Amino acid sequence: MCRNIKTLFNFEPPATELEIRDASLQFVRKLSGFSVPSKANEAAFERAVEEVATSARALIRSLVTNAEPRKREVEAERARARSALRFGSGQ
Repeated sequence: MCRNIKTLFNFEPPATELEIRDASLQFVRKLSGFSVPSKANEAAFERAVEEVATSARALIRSLVTNAEPRKREVEAERARARSALRFGSGQ
């Protein structure tokens, strides 16, 4: 599950609200052990997702670097190449 959480800092264009929320959702899913919470736990689960997203936004905004921003297309190609080496070309 945590493999779905992507690095969000230092990208051009910057991480979107949806990307931050998706990463927060995956994190809370991992911590709680629930993919989908029960009705009894739904409010606590959603509150946790929002709190993690708020913290993630604050973290991303406060980080500084001298490195050039990474390009999403380049990083995606690198990930595909790593995947092909690890699992084969899929053909």
